[in-house]
Amino acid sequence: MRRTLLVAAVAVVVASVVPGVAQAAPGALRWGACPADVTAPGLECTTLEVPLDYRKPDGRQIQVAVSRLKSANPAHRRGVLLTNPGGPGGPGLDMPALLALIGLPQSLLDTYDVIGFDPRGVGHSTPVTCDLAPAQLRSNVPPYALGPADVAAHAEYVQGVARQCGASRTAAMLPYVTTANTARDMDRIRAALGEPKLSYYGISYGTYLGAVYTTLFPQRSDRIVLDSNLAPGGLDVTGSRLFAQGFDDRFPDFAAFAVAHQEFGLGRTRAEVTAKYFDLAARLDAKPSPEGVDGKLFRQLTFGMFYSDATLPYLASAWHALDTGAPVPQPPGGTVPDLDNLLSSQLYVVCGDSAWPEPVRTYQKNVAIDRIRHPMFGPAAANIWPCAFWPSEPAEPQVRIGDRGPSDILMLQNLRDPATPLTGARQLRRAFGDRARMVTADQGGHGTFFFGGNTCANNAGTKFLTTGELPPRDLACAAEPSHQAPAAALAAFPVRLF
Repeated sequence: MRRTLLVAAVAVVVASVVPGVAQAAPGALRWGACPADVTAPGLECTTLEVPLDYRKPDGRQIQVAVSRLKSANPAHRRGVLLTNPGGPGGPGLDMPALLALIGLPQSLLDTYDVIGFDPRGVGHSTPVTCDLAPAQLRSNVPPYALGPADVAAHAEYVQGVARQCGASRTAAMLPYVTTANTARDMDRIRAALGEPKLSYYGISYGTYLGAVYTTLFPQRSDRIVLDSNLAPGGLDVTGSRLFAQGFDDRFPDFAAFAVAHQEFGLGRTRAEVTAKYFDLAARLDAKPSPEGVDGKLFRQLTFGMFYSDATLPYLASAWHALDTGAPVPQPPGGTVPDLDNLLSSQLYVVCGDSAWPEPVRTYQKNVAIDRIRHPMFGPAAANIWPCAFWPSEPAEPQVRIGDRGPSDILMLQNLRDPATPLTGARQLRRAFGDRARMVTADQGGHGTFFFGGNTCANNAGTKFLTTGELPPRDLACAAEPSHQAPAAALAAFPVRLF
């Protein structure tokens, strides 16, 4: 059961010096059947060769797998809408079909060929690995540190992971599987499709990827929609600590659910549910459950189940079981077919995008600070990553997100997002300046556009993508009764960890 809960925590829970991208010849893509694991009605696939290192465009080439769901009404087709599901490490070949499943309106499907792709290092593109053992197939979000000794112990573990990545058969790709190079791959896709500009929809980490793309290629950006936004530094050592704020923002929604469902016995008020959280964590720290659920896993599982309102009932039942000594129920959600590739490619990107502090004492200090600021989850979010011991240095300076370029960005954001909290989204909004408008929805969970079911936010996103019209100013959408996307569609997005 502990192994199952670990996998569930993974499944539901991160200015350039390189020359511009050379143009690919229109019509260079040959479309055909998709791989067996991503087949969907109307979806077709192809591959594109791109440079491993854009500073050496004629050097080693790698493959990027691309998919297309063609416009349902070619007479009304405007262009292409490239998509990314997040992660990093999330395969995106099936994303066009999944977006249609969650209810994208026909007007959008008429306006665009919806394009998906597995980013470099991921899935059916040239994949990377850290040769992770089964016991290492767990969330890259660090465990809750009870004190400095826990940070030191985790440092030894992640140092071993970093060493494995550096010794793996794909270690030569370490410096080049980055957000900036993935953005350059996106521009190669655009050129190969014969399109002068690219529209884009990205979720979670996909917002950082989209921000980097439109920073590197502002004049090739058409209509950019960023949903559930990371801070402008992406998943660096500062951005990763924001998980703690997201946990704090989201907890009241779960507390309200628990109070409304007294059958779980978790408390009659928000304060009582909060006290139950700390009580359960302390009890499990002292004595894990028979299934092996300790306080660290309990906190991480709670964080993972905050991603969607649909998983709050399961979370309440798991808390009840842990509180009463009953068997912990099996967690919901689908499976991730290649956890090694998901977790490895995630590390390649997060650790390759920026330089992380190396001294263990830095993380011990951060944990001590965030234990006071965010006692619920801060000592996890501030804990050490393999990036502190990464075997390669960033190949180029981190892309600085700024306000240079056309006003063509719409940001969609839930007020109480556990993984990409509002505070980070506001930082990105300020960085974009007048390039962007932000639409906030008074709801919790991770994912806004046709994930949370807020009609106001959905309409704003649809209007912008179909007409190009941004709201005249930032827009606040009021709370609405919950009517989320179909459960099958939500379960199909298990890799939006960040």
